[in-house]
Amino acid sequence: MTPQRQHRTVESADGTLLNVETTGPDDGPVLVLAHGWTCATAFWAPVVNRLPRHLRIVMYDQRGHGSSARPATAAGYSTTALADDLCAVLQATVPAGTPAVLAGHSMGGMTLMAASRRPALRERAAAVALISTGSSRLPHTSTVLPLAASGSAARAALHRAALGAPLPLGPKTPLTRAAVRYITTAPGADRRMTDFTARLVHACHPAARARWGHVLGTLDLDEALRALDMPTAVVHGTRDRLIPLPHAHRTRRMLADCRTFTEIPQTAHMTPLEAPDRIAALLTDMAAAHLPAPAANGAAKPKAKKKTQEAGA
Repeated sequence: MTPQRQHRTVESADGTLLNVETTGPDDGPVLVLAHGWTCATAFWAPVVNRLPRHLRIVMYDQRGHGSSARPATAAGYSTTALADDLCAVLQATVPAGTPAVLAGHSMGGMTLMAASRRPALRERAAAVALISTGSSRLPHTSTVLPLAASGSAARAALHRAALGAPLPLGPKTPLTRAAVRYITTAPGADRRMTDFTARLVHACHPAARARWGHVLGTLDLDEALRALDMPTAVVHGTRDRLIPLPHAHRTRRMLADCRTFTEIPQTAHMTPLEAPDRIAALLTDMAAAHLPAPAANGAAKPKAKKKTQEAGA
């Protein structure tokens, strides 16, 4: 049964209104989820439905997505704005000093990187999960349009043009579903999940999709990634075309404290949809390892931390 959600609106630094949803007990260990480009809070449903009910889960729609407002100008689309929004959500939903596990998929992971030096994050983040994400040079390495040499300026230009195209996707048809499947999921992916992904992508406003695509096409968060120095898990699908697997290895090398590294075989970019059991298990383990758990006498008892590595499991 899907947990009941509570909805609220949070105002970001520039006045943009964000849709925030929470589920679980008010005093439960906190897990904050940030979705990626062209998605919304509904993206997390298959994972949330598999998480323990004692967790308090905070989700929000990135600006321009879902039920959050679209900025009035292109200036409202930036990695600084992503960090501002996350900090506003954290300040509104997680009391300062309360430890939380923060997880971001794709652009959501970039959001965590962008906020790595912010006090609002550093006062709350007990651990971080970076899922199917990267910090820079995304258009140079993407294999969605493998029409030029990997790493070349020509390939980067092609992908930047595709990312920033403000064209409507039109109605959902077998052709558009096939395009979404090719770009975001691995061959053989569950058709229900592919259709769900197509609905999410189609629901994103073309202008917001294009402006965020431009941000992704010029992304450079390497220094912010290096500043993300709390315990971190890196998770990636082995068949990701949008952000290929080498980005995950690069992320692991750049992190100050990478605790686990997980490759999920036969999945592409939408790992939380393609492998929700694996992602839910990872987040459950992180909450158990890094967040206080109720003791028999009702007091909070922190779990011991351990450093492990998993690859190709």
